[in-house]
Amino acid sequence: MTAPSSTLLELARRYGVAAEFDDWTGRRTAVAESTLVAVLEALGVPAGTEADRADSLAAHDRDYWQRALPPIVLGRAGVASSFWVHVTHGDPAELTLLLEDGTERSGLRQLENNRPPYDLMDRMVGEATFELPADLPLGYHRLRLDGSDTETPVVISPATLDLPTRLGRRRAWGLAAQLYSVRSLNSWGTGDLTDLTDLAVWSAAEHGAGFILVNPLHAAAPTAPMEPSPYLPTSRRFGSPLYLRVEAVPEFASVRHRGRIRALRTAVNKRADRSPIIDRDAAWQAKRSALEQVYRVERSAGREVAYAAYRTRQGRSLDDFAVWCALAEHYGADWHSWPHALQHPANPEVADFAAANAHAVDFHRWLQWLLDEQLTAAQATAVQAGMELGVMSDLAVGVDPDGADAWALQDVLALGVTAGAPPDEFNQLGQDWSQPPWRPDRLAQQAYEPFRAVVNMALRHSGGVRIDHIIGMFRLWWIPKGAAPTEGTYVRYDHDAMIGIIALEAHRARALVVGEDLGTVEPWVRDYLRERGLFGTSILWFESDESGGPPGKPLPAERWREYCLSSVTTHDLPPTPGYLAGEHVRLREQLGLLTRPVDQELAADHTAQAAWLDELRRVGLLGPDPDTDQIVAALYRYLGRTPSKLLALSLADAVGDVRTQNQPGTTDEYPNWRIPLAGPDGRRLLLEDVFVDPRAAALCDVMATITGNPGPAGV
Repeated sequence: MTAPSSTLLELARRYGVAAEFDDWTGRRTAVAESTLVAVLEALGVPAGTEADRADSLAAHDRDYWQRALPPIVLGRAGVASSFWVHVTHGDPAELTLLLEDGTERSGLRQLENNRPPYDLMDRMVGEATFELPADLPLGYHRLRLDGSDTETPVVISPATLDLPTRLGRRRAWGLAAQLYSVRSLNSWGTGDLTDLTDLAVWSAAEHGAGFILVNPLHAAAPTAPMEPSPYLPTSRRFGSPLYLRVEAVPEFASVRHRGRIRALRTAVNKRADRSPIIDRDAAWQAKRSALEQVYRVERSAGREVAYAAYRTRQGRSLDDFAVWCALAEHYGADWHSWPHALQHPANPEVADFAAANAHAVDFHRWLQWLLDEQLTAAQATAVQAGMELGVMSDLAVGVDPDGADAWALQDVLALGVTAGAPPDEFNQLGQDWSQPPWRPDRLAQQAYEPFRAVVNMALRHSGGVRIDHIIGMFRLWWIPKGAAPTEGTYVRYDHDAMIGIIALEAHRARALVVGEDLGTVEPWVRDYLRERGLFGTSILWFESDESGGPPGKPLPAERWREYCLSSVTTHDLPPTPGYLAGEHVRLREQLGLLTRPVDQELAADHTAQAAWLDELRRVGLLGPDPDTDQIVAALYRYLGRTPSKLLALSLADAVGDVRTQNQPGTTDEYPNWRIPLAGPDGRRLLLEDVFVDPRAAALCDVMATITGNPGPAGV
């Protein structure tokens, strides 16, 4: 492989594109020139020839010096920081801070800056440095360059995010559930928000649970076939109406022919009973028909006021989403295939379509209002039942490239690349998530407003949020379109800005943030997250002692992280009974995902499991000849030996389920995200079955005991 030129390397450095990296084995790996060129071009930076690179370097300099103020100024409460200002050389620079509460502050202290002026050809530009005071209040402020109309946002975030008051210094445990897989007698073929509420109340009232961690509830396209993956949504700013409970909509009581709606529910549930996998298309077709009937009911005056207030709050983003949904129902869910004039939300033809299809557009706005109401009720009820945190939402790492957010936010996303992950121990071919990543430069230019909206939505109805692949806020693996996941490279993001906004939004929501920091992680990243008050994630099977001893030796419980959400398994592995049986190895072998012979994989897995069984025996949690249920219970009791403040029990583990929800590296080769909740014998379980399942009760009681949070019965 030819070494990249010095100009290409410098261009990559300026735009945060890695020219080399350490892989999961610690081996230093150089990035191919073709990858660097493709990634830079996705950032809008021509780099194909030496002339292109020289021009792009010069343009980078000009862009920097032409700006009077940074695109955003970041600060932390209690910490002084600095920022630059550009003015014509020799001119004074006077600044005013316009605080969020309406007050103004001037007289900012200027610091020494000896950088020479820059020749913009028409004038010389000088650079001054000013101090951002340490005593600024938290919030979103503005900085004005006096004597001009130039302003820039100022974000002051908490130096560290405090624990929610309701949690205090206590530990908490919670169920981790894939909601769509947990239906009840009264839901519509899939689990819904009433089921979520009931599951939260049961786990809190009967077993002292402090939270319920649910899969992303982001919106899917309203057309068939619906995308099954909750981690590949059409929008992260809005939710999926598939999770609505029709009968919980207030206007349902005034529907004239409610029997017809109940007949739709009965039919879709009978179909679900016959199907071995979850059929979202059938569920949505029935539910949509019912919701159309409810939509036609006249709302009361008070309900009209509430709906109008919701539309005002959500503004343009809600309109864009609703218009996209109406367009998708008319032209299909891939906006790239629409007539060219409709492929950008700002085009006048889009406004014409919205006006001509006002009913369809408003129907999708109305659905989001219902979701907002039912999500609000779910969180309030969970807290009222005794949960310290309530619902913990899950924020996916990206969106469908053909979906609503990719259409509405296309100017802030990188085209020509997809996000993914490099090879690691458990996904040895790497991963391509087929999602367009944020463009770091465009995010900064828009003061991170699109990102802030996504975070705000994730925290609006929850006491906590799990952020999938939070290391993507630091660097994200970009893969040129058409290339293999192994042929990508890392692109840097301004983690101070992104984590700062997360911390500020969580502070205002009085919520807790858990970062999923698994995979290949730079060691300092976890230290930074802890410093900012964000929790990490630990999965028992991945917790190895790297300080010495044999490979794969379990990390002793007392050395696990305290500010962490710890669990035995994750949705990308089989439930623990299946994992103990080696299902994760056999499944990958069947799908051709292994990079070494299956016998070697099984042997390595047996060795790793044996090490954990030995560890359980060492600490007195396991006898000499245990069955599967005893091993599962011992593994969860082991979590109680760790200092981790948050512990999660997989609902699938609680009922003894075996099959995995998702096999990374596959799409349709395995029915990912379509596996209904079942017991160890494969028999499908309804929510009502969970409530009386002795295995589930026993494991919930284990969690209550190890966290010291018994339910009212005094577990």
